[in-house]
Amino acid sequence: MNKTSLTVTILVLLLLPMLPAASQTGKSSHLLLHGAKVRGDTSKAEIALVFTGDEYADGGLHITDILKREGIEASFFLTGKFYRNAEFEELVQVLLKGGHYLGAHSDQHLLYCDWLKRDSLLVTQKQFSDDLQDNYQAMATFGINMEDAFFFLPPFEWYNDSISSWTHQMGLELINHTHGTLSHADYTVPGSRGYRSSDEIFQSILDYETSASNGLNGFILLSHIGVAPERTDKFYFYLEKMVEELKSRGYLFKRIDKLLDQQIQ
Repeated sequence: MNKTSLTVTILVLLLLPMLPAASQTGKSSHLLLHGAKVRGDTSKAEIALVFTGDEYADGGLHITDILKREGIEASFFLTGKFYRNAEFEELVQVLLKGGHYLGAHSDQHLLYCDWLKRDSLLVTQKQFSDDLQDNYQAMATFGINMEDAFFFLPPFEWYNDSISSWTHQMGLELINHTHGTLSHADYTVPGSRGYRSSDEIFQSILDYETSASNGLNGFILLSHIGVAPERTDKFYFYLEKMVEELKSRGYLFKRIDKLLDQQIQ
């Protein structure tokens, strides 16, 4: 990705909390945005910690250590490139042994639709499905079957109604993170226009929990398993403090399949 594209990516992702509120489904208390589930039951003080990964995994062992100590099962959505990376093989095994949910994040981390014109697709349905099938083939080498990992989180957390429809046609369920905090900005690097420090990110989570009518109930809280080395202020070092603070406020942490009751609508 070139510098201009990265700047646009950062700006759009940071504006996501300003998007219109997600709609509630008729069959459940889950919230939808462009056909993807983006939040669980807002009447329950439950949170799903979600981590995505593609080319970096520097926070993996620290994150798994904190989750183990805190007794939390989290969810990890990783690209095919990540699963095939020999350097990450041991980490994937650790995640599996820890009881965490492992899902797909596209094989090559494709950008599905235009940043500024969301309904403009950049991939065909065949390109989409072939890429996603490759992701699941990489997962199969670890014994992860599509039937057991049918929640799919799109690359760049960016998609549209067509992507949601294609996902359902493959027998999968599209999900995305809940908007409102800056947790997803933990990959931004110093000097970039959208850079957010870990202090800012942490405070945005606490501020939202305090100010929103339903707090963080049903939240899908997304951050990254690894980030570029240019970012030395790693948000994953705040994980323990964040978890303990939210536990003190009465929240429970669940895997994504348990937060969303593992039901395809």
